[in-house]
Amino acid sequence: MARDHPELAGDLPARILDQALAFLAACVATTEPLGPSDLVDIGWHTFILHTRDYADFCQRIAGRFIHHQPEPPPDETGPTTPEPLGVPISRAVAAIRAAGFATDPELWGRTAGECQSQCNQCHPGCHDSPTR
Repeated sequence: MARDHPELAGDLPARILDQALAFLAACVATTEPLGPSDLVDIGWHTFILHTRDYADFCQRIAGRFIHHQPEPPPDETGPTTPEPLGVPISRAVAAIRAAGFATDPELWGRTAGECQSQCNQCHPGCHDSPTR
């Protein structure tokens, strides 16, 4: 990841991968559609490229392969598809926490920190976002 994304600070690749693993575990533990932040998605993409390790991980935590579908059809969303438009990223943060993992606020944006107490949607541009 560090080689493919030299713009990332030295400690970010490990933190991103940690959050990608927590996100995948949360996908298994919920039936709601979830989607990663842009930074966490980099970790998921990187992990997928290591196909044997990724397939083994999926089998170990989910009992099946967790597919990454960039743009799900409107009638086909679920815990292994990315966040459809309009689904707040705060849902992924809440699912990660509910699964017993910590979230890294810097990698999830305001969603993991102060936004939860200030607005309902926790993504830029939501109807009552303080940054809108």
